[in-house]
Amino acid sequence: MALERYGYRVMSAGDGLTGLELFREGRHDLLLLDVMLPGLDGIGLCRRIRETSMDPVLMMSARGDALEVVSGLEAGADDYVVKPVDTAVLVARIRSLLRRAVYAPAQADRTRPERHRPDDRDRDHDRDHDPALLVFGDLTIDTAGLEVSLAGRPVALAPTELRLLLEFAAHPGTVLDRQTLLRNVWDYGWDGDSRVVDLCVQRLRKKIGADRIETVRGFGYKLRR
Repeated sequence: MALERYGYRVMSAGDGLTGLELFREGRHDLLLLDVMLPGLDGIGLCRRIRETSMDPVLMMSARGDALEVVSGLEAGADDYVVKPVDTAVLVARIRSLLRRAVYAPAQADRTRPERHRPDDRDRDHDRDHDPALLVFGDLTIDTAGLEVSLAGRPVALAPTELRLLLEFAAHPGTVLDRQTLLRNVWDYGWDGDSRVVDLCVQRLRKKIGADRIETVRGFGYKLRR
């Protein structure tokens, strides 16, 4: 009811299995999951959703203890809030996630015409002359088309993962601290929980290579050139 007052159209489910059915039946801009759902809990539901979708996921927790938060983020959630939560804060988190989601149109829209796939000579020419194409070894980031490939194969990234990678790619070799990443990637205007950064970095490493993002202990992370 609170979200509808802010102009959102909401579909709700009272348990995880019903939520999974609703997710499979329609297209949604964002998924808000409570951890303590009967039947299939929110963490299990998030894992099932991530098997087929990179849609933004906001997890809600009644306790906010470290294990529960980490479990939700490891399952693929983009962010979390602890109940009880002020409606204005919840809406701010939702708006932030929706802004991040617009960074991934190329990966989300599977129906658009396939782009021309260049041969090796074309690819080498593109790397030398296309300013939107960033190359780090076998990792290629198309900042205009918002597509990522590893050794020539496309990499599916959730909106937050993509935005985090773009932030690193914009400052290669530069150490970015967690609070800077929270401001620039998660749109936090206040100090947030740095665990969301750490867990998102872990997920990103699994997709683009564990040694691609270096941890600088006591400071933050940097993308290796």
